[in-house]
Amino acid sequence: PDRRSIIAVSPAEVTVSAAIHFHPEGYTTQGPKLMGRNAAGESFLRGLLTHGRRGPLTVHVEQEAHARVFEALARQHGREEPVEVVGAPNLPALSKAGALYLPGPSLAEQAWLRARTSPSAWSLCGITHTTASALAMDAITALSTAPVHAWDALICTSNAVRSHVTTMLDAQEEHLRARLGATRFTRPQLPVIPLGVHADDFRFTPDQRAAARRALGLGEDDRMVLFVGRLSFHAKAHPLPMYQALEAVARRLPGRKLVLVECGWFANEPIRAAYEAAAQAACPSVRRQVLDGRLPESRQQAWAAADVFCSLSDNIQETFGIVPIEAMAAGLPVVASNWDGYRDTVRDGIDGVLVPTWMAPPGTGADLAFRHAAGIDSYDRYCGYTASHVAVDIDATARALESLLTSPERCRAMGEAGRARVAEHFDWKPLIARYEALWDALAERRRAAGALPPQVWPARMDPFTGFQQYPSQPLRTDTRIVVTGPDALAR
Repeated sequence: PDRRSIIAVSPAEVTVSAAIHFHPEGYTTQGPKLMGRNAAGESFLRGLLTHGRRGPLTVHVEQEAHARVFEALARQHGREEPVEVVGAPNLPALSKAGALYLPGPSLAEQAWLRARTSPSAWSLCGITHTTASALAMDAITALSTAPVHAWDALICTSNAVRSHVTTMLDAQEEHLRARLGATRFTRPQLPVIPLGVHADDFRFTPDQRAAARRALGLGEDDRMVLFVGRLSFHAKAHPLPMYQALEAVARRLPGRKLVLVECGWFANEPIRAAYEAAAQAACPSVRRQVLDGRLPESRQQAWAAADVFCSLSDNIQETFGIVPIEAMAAGLPVVASNWDGYRDTVRDGIDGVLVPTWMAPPGTGADLAFRHAAGIDSYDRYCGYTASHVAVDIDATARALESLLTSPERCRAMGEAGRARVAEHFDWKPLIARYEALWDALAERRRAAGALPPQVWPARMDPFTGFQQYPSQPLRTDTRIVVTGPDALAR
């Protein structure tokens, strides 16, 4: 379609929602590796299809088959509206949707692609998951020179991650000032909107709880502490502080059996063996059981049976941490490290207990950054080496666990407070309303800017412009072109 007619779509015709960039892998927990972004993507899409505005749906895909998967998911969630498919060939059609939602921070490439139509043709809205990887950090710092605008947004899932994003942009802009004398920078909006859960999924009847505890071999007086998440000491949470704290509690409560259930998955056998050896050495008085957290039935059983939830994240790979929210939705008190997004969700002394953390001071990790940038250390090693400079207060963890495991009343009060907090702030119903309010606000900014002229992407320019010095001369409007053949050439 004609580019000018697309830009001229009136505000009344725009759905002021968002097209969803969809790749099946990013929106499912059924793959062999269950990562946080998979769980977040699946949960978000279900929330959007369940609670989002009714009206035409737009999906942005790289392969036509992915659009069919998206449509099937929409139908499963009761959406009967037509699904408009947008890909590279008809990219300007995004102006009708109003915005493009990207399940990551990579706005720069899409901003350049949009600029060919008009920088104000539609809004871009991304979201942070980890911000520690090279790809994520490159995507964020690229925003300083990409044609992003105030009608775009990068959703930060926690105040801690917004601080990291701002620190990177500050440093990149300072570099551009010193290097190029740049004086003007445009950032996308950086709203803080947390990840969400479907709170009703975590409500269990007394019969379900009793059945789950029987399946795990828990007696009436046993106390179960639960950890849910990827079982990775270098990229999630080192288990040693939790093991040592639980051992201290077990020794102070000799008449009561303490059970630790770790519901997650190991990347390989050496990591599994390391966990086994650590548990045997650090918490021999605690009965430990591992469930495969990739299985929905294992996760449901773990949430239903637990008494207290514990997660001592100590890793820069983490940015928000959805599991404390899930624990609060399940009515469990939470013992968590005072770390990144955990402090946005768990209210110390109300929903649970936040235990102190320490990290090496700024300016002491330049060698770690260089080794990762130079390819000496892999991303896993970079995360692991950085985490080795983080400490979690083990004594405070033990005191928190003991106070909860010996006080059913306190557990119940904190669990009820957490459940109410999730319903109000972290269930997808109110959160989807916040997403849609953001998209509305971006649309208002975009419309106020008016239609901007197309912009050239310098790194992907017209080849006949970029390579114009290659031929002896270019074709001109007065160049005579004659259809000829062998006979004519012979003459």
